[in-house]
Amino acid sequence: MSTSAGKVCILQNSFEPGFIAEGDYIIAGIFPLHYNQEMPDLNCTYKPPPVKCNGFDPRAFRWAQTMRLAVEEVNQNLELLPNYTLGYKIFDSCAYPLTGQRAAMAVLNGMSEDDSPMCSGASPLLAVIGESGSAQSIVVSRILQPFQIPMISYFSSCACFTDRTKYPTFFRVIPNDDYQVKAIAQLLVRFNWTWVGVVRGDHEYGRFAVQGLMRELQGTSVCVAYQEMIPLLYNQQRALEIMQVMRSSLARVVVVFSAEGEMTPFLRDYMKQNITGIQWVASEAWVTASVFTGKEYYPYLGGTVGFGIRKGYISRLSNYLETVNPQRYPNNMLLPPCSGQESPLKQHSAYLNTSSPRVAYNVYKAVYAIAHSLHNLLMCQPGSGPFKNQSCAQSDNVLPWQLQYYLQEVKFIIAGEEVNFDLKGDSIPYYDIINWQRGTSGNIEFVNVGLFDGTKPAGEELVIQEDMMMWAGDQMSVCSASCLPGSRKAVRRGEPVCCFDCVPCDNGKISNQTNAIECTFCPEDFWSNKDRTACIAKKVEFLAYDSLGIALTVTSVVGACLTIVVLAVFFYHRNTAIVRINNSGLSFFILFALTLCFLCSLVFIGEPTFWSCMLRHTVFSITFSLCISCILGKTLVVLAAFTATRPGENIMKWLGPKQQRAIIFSCTLVQVVICGTWLIDAHPYPSRNTKYERSKIILECSVGSSLAFWCVLGYIGLQACLCFVLAFLARKLPGNFNEAKFITFSMLIFCAVWLAFIPAYISSPGNYADAVESFAILASSFGLLFCLFAPKCYIILLKPEKNTKQHLMGKEKK
Repeated sequence: MSTSAGKVCILQNSFEPGFIAEGDYIIAGIFPLHYNQEMPDLNCTYKPPPVKCNGFDPRAFRWAQTMRLAVEEVNQNLELLPNYTLGYKIFDSCAYPLTGQRAAMAVLNGMSEDDSPMCSGASPLLAVIGESGSAQSIVVSRILQPFQIPMISYFSSCACFTDRTKYPTFFRVIPNDDYQVKAIAQLLVRFNWTWVGVVRGDHEYGRFAVQGLMRELQGTSVCVAYQEMIPLLYNQQRALEIMQVMRSSLARVVVVFSAEGEMTPFLRDYMKQNITGIQWVASEAWVTASVFTGKEYYPYLGGTVGFGIRKGYISRLSNYLETVNPQRYPNNMLLPPCSGQESPLKQHSAYLNTSSPRVAYNVYKAVYAIAHSLHNLLMCQPGSGPFKNQSCAQSDNVLPWQLQYYLQEVKFIIAGEEVNFDLKGDSIPYYDIINWQRGTSGNIEFVNVGLFDGTKPAGEELVIQEDMMMWAGDQMSVCSASCLPGSRKAVRRGEPVCCFDCVPCDNGKISNQTNAIECTFCPEDFWSNKDRTACIAKKVEFLAYDSLGIALTVTSVVGACLTIVVLAVFFYHRNTAIVRINNSGLSFFILFALTLCFLCSLVFIGEPTFWSCMLRHTVFSITFSLCISCILGKTLVVLAAFTATRPGENIMKWLGPKQQRAIIFSCTLVQVVICGTWLIDAHPYPSRNTKYERSKIILECSVGSSLAFWCVLGYIGLQACLCFVLAFLARKLPGNFNEAKFITFSMLIFCAVWLAFIPAYISSPGNYADAVESFAILASSFGLLFCLFAPKCYIILLKPEKNTKQHLMGKEKK
C-alpha cells in the first residue's frame, strides 16, 4: 500500500486466487501449482515485477481439484453442515516460501483484494488447507497465528511443527517426519546399507529430517558418507558438484529429503551426467511424484524405494477430474481458455492419475476435518464440548479460534479410516513402502511392497515383502566389507565407525558373528579353533604311551631285563674268583637297586594321578639313593682293603658285611626321611599347566615343594660326589682288575648325566620335563650297569681263563 497526497491507500499489486467459490464459511487452500519460479530483478530503481512461476505441476493441480470436490460433497451432504455451505479461495505458492507468504496475506483480505483495498475489517476466513512444503508452511503458519486461524497441512511433515509454543494453530493429516526418519533408519539397517549419502533441500523440512535421521542412526551400524544440499534457487554448478560427490563415493545408497520442485531440475542434470547404479531412498515428498514416471527416468531411478503417504480412496475423484469444465469458473485464473473436453497433454497425464491418491487423499481428509469440526461447533450444546464454561458459537459469528478447539477434539471415519489429531496436531503415523518398478509400457510404476505402522510396538513397525522388490543394482553400500566370523572390526583413526579394517582374532579368542566389535575369550579349558570361530576343548597332553612313551617304556624294560640277566649270571657264577673278589653281596644289592631304578622310570609315563605323582620322585630318589649307597659301601671296602699296609692293622673288621649293610641302610634312611618329610609337608600333586602353551592343557605333577625336590636330588648328588672322590683316590691300587677305576668312571658318567639334566629339566615344558627326567634315570642306570658290570661279565662269559684270583691280583707266573 502507498499513501498519496490525499491520504488514500492504493494497492500496489494484486495477488488473485486461482479458484474462488462463495459460501457461508470460507476456507483457503494453498498449493504448489508450479514447481519453479523466476525471481525479479531487485535493483530498487523501478517497481519490481511479480515473481514468475514456471513448470506447471499437474499433480498439485489435482490436489486443488480434490479440495474443490470435497467442498462440493460437503455442500451436497444433508447431514454434514445442513443449511450451511463452504466456500473457498485457492492460491498458487509456486513451491516457494516468498510466494507462499504473499498467498497467506491474500487469503486474509476477503474474497478479492480488489474488493477490500483498504485491508479493513476481519476476513470471513475460518481455516487454511496448506501448504505442501514445510518451509512454506512455516511462513504461512506464522502469518496466521496472530489471527488464530487454524491451518491443516496435507504434505508438511517437518518434526518442527510438534512445538505447540511456536505453531499453536498448526494441524496436519500427514505423519510427523520423526516417524519417517525412524522408518528410513530401520530400512537402512534391514538391508545392511551401512554407508549412505544424504541429500536434502535447502529448507526446514530437509534440515529437520536430516537431523532426525542422524539421531535415529546413532547406535546402529549405519554411517553417513556425505551430506549435500540442493539450493532452494536451483544452481546447476552446485548440483554438478553434488553429483560428482555421489559418483566418487563408495556409498551406493542415497537418501533424499527434498520436494518434487527441487528434484525435477536436479534429476534432469543427473540423467545428463549418465550416473547409474544409485539406490535412491526417497522421502514422502517425492516418492509418488508422477512427474518422474516417464520411460526416460527408469534407467536412473528404477528400483527407488521410499515411504509414501497412506493410499486412500476417493470414489468420485476420477469422474470429477474428467468433467471439470473451465467455462463453469469464469473468474479462475489457472485453467486455460478451453472447452474442458480436450485430452490433457502427455506431460500432464498425472492430473488424471487417480489409481492411488495419497496427497490428494490428505487434502480430502483435511476438508472433511474442517467440515466435521465446524459442524460440531455449530451444533454444540451449552456446557458440552471444548467450551464447557462458555456459550456456544453463533452461526453468524463463528471465529477461527473456536474452530481450532474443535479441530483438536474432532474424530470421524472416512473411507474406513479414523481421522483425529493428537495434542501436537499430528495424525496417525502410517506409511506405505513404495518401490519404483518398470511398467508394461516401460514407464515407472509405484508398487506397494510393504508398510510402516507407527502404532505398533518397537521392532514390529516395518513390514516388507522383499520378494516383490526391484533394486537399482548391486545392493552393497558399505565403506568396508563385513568382517567375517573369526575377525573383529578395527576402526580407522579419523574415519567414521563404518570404515574399518578386519583384524583376525588373537589366539584363544573367537567371534562367531559378522562385524564383531570385540573377540571374546574362550573359557579356561577351551581354545579357539583354526578359523577363530568357535571354542574347542584344549588338547590335553602328558607323557603318554605314544612314540616317545613307548620308546622310554621299552628302554626301561630292556634295562631291567639286562640287569636281571646280569644278576642271574653273577648268581650262577657266585663261586668264581671275580664275583667273590668284588663282594658278591654288595653286587647283588647294586643289581637289585639298578633293577628298581630302571623300573621306576615307568611311573613317569601315563596320565598323572594323585598316587603316581606321590610315587614318581620318592621311588626314584630312594632307589637311586639305595644304589649309590651300595656303590659307596663297595668303594669304602675296596679302599680299605688296599690301604691297610701296617702289620696288625685290620681295618676290614670295621667294614664287614654287617657294617656294609649298616652303611647302606643309614645312607638310604636319610633319603627316606627327606622324602617322608616332603610327602607330609607339601607332597607332589597332579596339576593342569595352561601357562606354558595356552592352547593346550599339560597334565603334570607339581613337585609341591621345590626345596624338597632339590634336596632329594642334592642328596643323591652328594652321595655320588663322595663315591667319586673315594674311588678316584683308589684308582692306582695294584691288580689287573681295579674295581676303583670302574667305580670312578661310572660316577663320572652318573654325575655328567644329572648335571646335564638340571638345565634340560628346567627348560623343558610339561610332558617333556617328565621325558627328560625319565631319560636321565635310564641313562644314569645304564651308565652304572655297563661301567660296573660289563667288564666282569666279559671275563665271566668270554674270558673264563682269566677268572682266577692270581690273574685278578696280578700275581700270575710269567
